[in-house]
Amino acid sequence: MGNASSMLTQYDIEDVQEHCNNLFTQQEIVSLYKRFCQLDRNAKGFISADEFLSVPEFAMNPLSQRLLKMVDGLNFKDFIGFLSAFSAKATIHQRIEFIFKVYDSDCNGKLSFNDILQVLQDLSGPFMSDKQREEVLKQVIEEAGYTKESILMLNDFIKILGKPGLKMEVEVPVD
Repeated sequence: MGNASSMLTQYDIEDVQEHCNNLFTQQEIVSLYKRFCQLDRNAKGFISADEFLSVPEFAMNPLSQRLLKMVDGLNFKDFIGFLSAFSAKATIHQRIEFIFKVYDSDCNGKLSFNDILQVLQDLSGPFMSDKQREEVLKQVIEEAGYTKESILMLNDFIKILGKPGLKMEVEVPVD
């Protein structure tokens, strides 16, 4: 599994499956490995930020710059770990934890009002004014029992987003 030209062994597949909490089947892991090898153009055994940007859906994502910090230099096992938040089998907690990491750009385990506001700015672009963004975010935070000055930890973030209906999944095409 060290470089992209090698094949996955049954042991590798089971190891990766365990690493991602069995969110992908063995067949899905093999398909994702093929995609990983396509992205790893120089067969280095990891994917660079530039290689990730070659995926149009990734490059066009308004949060791509934040995501690049998370994915640059991922080996296959970590690539699967990253993708596991998008699995249809991922729990709401796993998905929210992933979103929290996207929002926590300084990786300090805390979110301030401004951290969340920056993501909202990335997502809304020129379609909302700064004032509108602040008002919307302030209302959402207050409805959850927090203030603009609150520092949110993962558990707080789960409380805010943990309502039923959060949808964040991707189907893995199996060859």
